[in-house]
Amino acid sequence: MACVAVLAVVCWIVFLYQDTAWGMVQIWWRSETFTHGFLVLPIVLWLIWRARGRVQLTAPRPSGWVFFAVFLAVSAWLMADLAGVNAVAQLAFVGLLVLSVPALLGVPVARLILFPLFFLFLAVPIGEVFLPQLMEWTADFTVFALRLSGVPVFREGLQFVIPSGNWSVVEACSGVRYLIASFTVGTLFAYLNYQSTKRRLLFIGVSILVPVVANWVRAYMIVMLGHLSGNKLAVGVDHLIYGWVFFGVVIMVMFAIGIRWAEPEPALGSVDDVAASTAASANPAKIWIAAACFSALVAAPHLLKWMTAEPSSAVNLSVAVPDKLEPGWLALRGDTADETTAAIKYKPQFLLASAESNTTYQKQGSQVGLYLAFYRNQDYERKLVSSTNVLVTSNDTQWTRATSGSRAITLAGAPTSVRTLELRGNGVSDALRGGRLIVWQIYWINGTLTTSDYLAKVYSAFYRLIGRGDDSAVIVVYTPKDGVDNPEAVLESFMSTNYSTINEVLSKTRASK
Repeated sequence: MACVAVLAVVCWIVFLYQDTAWGMVQIWWRSETFTHGFLVLPIVLWLIWRARGRVQLTAPRPSGWVFFAVFLAVSAWLMADLAGVNAVAQLAFVGLLVLSVPALLGVPVARLILFPLFFLFLAVPIGEVFLPQLMEWTADFTVFALRLSGVPVFREGLQFVIPSGNWSVVEACSGVRYLIASFTVGTLFAYLNYQSTKRRLLFIGVSILVPVVANWVRAYMIVMLGHLSGNKLAVGVDHLIYGWVFFGVVIMVMFAIGIRWAEPEPALGSVDDVAASTAASANPAKIWIAAACFSALVAAPHLLKWMTAEPSSAVNLSVAVPDKLEPGWLALRGDTADETTAAIKYKPQFLLASAESNTTYQKQGSQVGLYLAFYRNQDYERKLVSSTNVLVTSNDTQWTRATSGSRAITLAGAPTSVRTLELRGNGVSDALRGGRLIVWQIYWINGTLTTSDYLAKVYSAFYRLIGRGDDSAVIVVYTPKDGVDNPEAVLESFMSTNYSTINEVLSKTRASK
């Protein structure tokens, strides 16, 4: 009876949060990094089945205090859903599935299957937040090892040049796939082969450290193979294949060493008195009352969203920037035969915007590009702050990231910070060869400015809760670095004198229905 109640609640959770669950499955399907998500649920069910003997000896008793944790989980999901933070919403969803066990069956039962319950969190596709740091570490080690090997290296950002050619560290080189795969398998290995908490934690720590270091060595070996073979080996898709082969060997060695300290599983005690234990369990009515309360609580955020939802408005909007900005900035419209007045060939990647505009302005030989992307009725797929919305992609054919940072300026009389980025031309055309751009970025959330991805999410959720909607935008300005004495001063002058106009343009877009 207790298992039926838990199953009913789980089905209810999946039904209510089906969009969140489906979002997880879509990521498993399209991303090789998180394909292991398809295996997590079968493994969890097998682990629970494996522990069924001990579970049967424990009387199920609903735990009322767990409902406070359920309240926190549904609150986190609501805020994450309003702000479009997929990872937090998915963690909260899995948390509700996990909490259904102690809430309905009791903490003693949950303790017996604690590892399978927490292993379920590995189905959540998170980890890409570590990409920038992992890429930086990989580049640091590769350049250090190359110089130690006597190979001269010139490095700029995540790109470096050696005598035999150019190399760059992109997302596939970060090692995040190796790290997630090693952590998942290593955690399961530690649980099945060790009984000591110390040994389990130690092996899990090793399963985190080994793939990171192995990826550094892999990157160095691939560059050296290409260098020594005249770029005939370890180039193209070959270096990915070599990487997985090397990683597989390293993991096999790690497991072979780890199995030497395996501990036998303790024998299960007698289960002759299972019937007597079951008789001492809680009244089925209490379990179903707990199930009803749990079901009502997890439905509350959906009811709140339905009550506060605003009618959908048009998303096919337009951002009408003026042809003239102060002081004396004139828009370049259309193509021109004169290269000195041609618009800057650059466009940030902000996908599925409700409206966008990309205009180059010119004044007395100086050029500034203004890019605006406006978002309304955001959801998990179409939103302003996303890992796919970037100033430049790693596979961009025209521009490559060189350096990044931040800068303090004054807008509308208030101190404000902007993100800064320097881009280097890839030499795709004569106009781009050797060229560089200085790019600034800032978010506009219902009139509030911020450079923080996290604050942008918080502001968006807050404004939705108070009924102001989720209208948001990104403001990007950029100017060529070459031939300009102080490009930062050009951008600062442009922004300080024209932000009021930009804000008015975005406010008018927000007011349009």
